Amino acid sequence: MPARSLVVALCVLVSLLSGATRSSAQIVVNAGDDVNFKLGVLGQFQADTIKDPAADANTSNLFIRRLRLMFGGQVAKNVAFFVETDTPNLGKTLPAGKNIPGTLIIQDAYVEVKVNDAFALDAGLMFIPFSRNFLQSAASLLPIDYGANTYVQSAPTQSSTGRDTGFQAKGYFLENHLEYRVGAFQGLRDTASHGAFRYAGRVQYNVLDPEVGFFYTGTYLGKKRIVAIGAAFDAQDDYHAYDLDVFVDHPLGTGSFTGQFDYNRFDGETTLRALPKQDDLLLEVGYLIVPVKLTPFAQITNRNVVGTDTGDEVRTSLGASYWWAGHNANIKAAYERIAPSGAAVQNGFTIQLQVFYF
Repeated sequence: MPARSLVVALCVLVSLLSGATRSSAQIVVNAGDDVNFKLGVLGQFQADTIKDPAADANTSNLFIRRLRLMFGGQVAKNVAFFVETDTPNLGKTLPAGKNIPGTLIIQDAYVEVKVNDAFALDAGLMFIPFSRNFLQSAASLLPIDYGANTYVQSAPTQSSTGRDTGFQAKGYFLENHLEYRVGAFQGLRDTASHGAFRYAGRVQYNVLDPEVGFFYTGTYLGKKRIVAIGAAFDAQDDYHAYDLDVFVDHPLGTGSFTGQFDYNRFDGETTLRALPKQDDLLLEVGYLIVPVKLTPFAQITNRNVVGTDTGDEVRTSLGASYWWAGHNANIKAAYERIAPSGAAVQNGFTIQLQVFYF
């Protein structure tokens, strides 16, 4: 961004903040009873190292995993919007070289028109409705990052880390315990935009406390009692994928237990030839030790390509999260073991500092 543009942007931001009022969770600029504007930021500053078997050396990086600016609010009664930018992996060495300056992208950009609790329409660039881990906010994850295979269909469907452009209906029944999401999205397109659209849908039932909102939470840090059961599908032409997931977040003893299990079946068929038929599993568990604000955690992912060992992989991550100020400021560290079928095992270590406010 040119220096002049940066100065202008900062002046606008200062002007907005000068008239802002602070709520318990957000910086809000009110412009009327039905109009407001909210600001937020997410920064994840990371150091990692992993064994490079080909070079008999370690690949090590000091970089910014995510740097996001968030803008949300309401432009009229029951008409809300959310826009989020990102500069992912800023400073990390990628195949093309050191990622400075990074590329600024639009991560999310959608509007929601809410008729009532049972029906709202979302339009724009957004997460498609698929697995629990798929729809979790990056700011509220239990471990350091998502499962290794959570967004495996993104590149073949020309998506952006699970996001696609389209329209989605969602709503809640049974006092917000039963949620549905279903939508039509761009999916894979040729240069003339031929072909069928992509369709995806999800249902979730919350046995105890309900969850309402676009993004799911990875851990509530003992503040809610959640037992959520979900199922989803994703399809375009003869490509299809299915999901079953269970999420538990509940006070236990003097602390709180968090657990998640996601099962995904992907089959690209002839539509997505780059996506072989596979069964992917994700398991996450953690226990919050309240007096010391510490959660030891484990994350295990398994990819099993049907009919061959090529592409099979197991990843195991063991670590701990220190919730200095909950999700607003925390430090996470983890050891990871990557065991691909027919290839050398890799061992790595990651530490991450997060700051978040929205």
